[in-house]
Amino acid sequence: MNRTFLIILITYVAMQLSSFVVVPVALLVGRSVSSAEPTVLLNLVSGYWIFLSFMIGLLVILFVLNRNKGVLDLPGEKAGPAMIAIWSFIGIFLAFFSQMIAVGIEYLIGIEPGSDNTAQLIDLLSYVPLAAVAIAIFGPILEEIVFRGVIFGWFYRKYNFFISGLISALIFAVIHFDFTHILIYAAMGYAFAFLYAFTKKIIVPIIAHMAINTFVVMTQFFFADEIQRIVELNEAFALVWRAVLGGIL
Repeated sequence: MNRTFLIILITYVAMQLSSFVVVPVALLVGRSVSSAEPTVLLNLVSGYWIFLSFMIGLLVILFVLNRNKGVLDLPGEKAGPAMIAIWSFIGIFLAFFSQMIAVGIEYLIGIEPGSDNTAQLIDLLSYVPLAAVAIAIFGPILEEIVFRGVIFGWFYRKYNFFISGLISALIFAVIHFDFTHILIYAAMGYAFAFLYAFTKKIIVPIIAHMAINTFVVMTQFFFADEIQRIVELNEAFALVWRAVLGGIL
């Protein structure tokens, strides 16, 4: 693995691990100068640090990439501006479709929908709305550079798409620490890897990923009550449908 890739990986890992040091220290300082509830203080500190750490990590990685232009471009014929725009748009639906298939498979094997990881991040937005920028913009750019550009790209230059996509998708899924829904993250990781491998340009999965995350943030944060009502209606419908099937069978 070349030096640029190693620097990017080290930066990303340091950014992720920084919360285990910064957040506890900030909480200790905060408790001595603030009378806020511990839960409120924790959410405030975590929310602001997500924004700051993601921003700093992204700036460092972009600086490194700027000094090594083209290092993330895969070998082969690269998509032009028109194809980049077309596949970025198609990629949004491809990612949604892969996610829906994974949700359907999880439902069939008895896994309830809804991600605790996503719910916790969305909950932070009520305390620190600025964190939405990290979740919707900074995060997708960082994750595509790291998991597709570096990890998938490194394996893809040595092995076929299936093996490279599987390894990078599993790592992408595991790093979210939501093992109940690992299939969903892996499916989306594969979709983003396909976009990258097909167009040879990292900007395509970045755009698709940002669109997905922005949609989730917008719907979860601004339309939470409506979503809850839809979920309740779907659960009621599922119970009736199961009762009907039970009577028939």
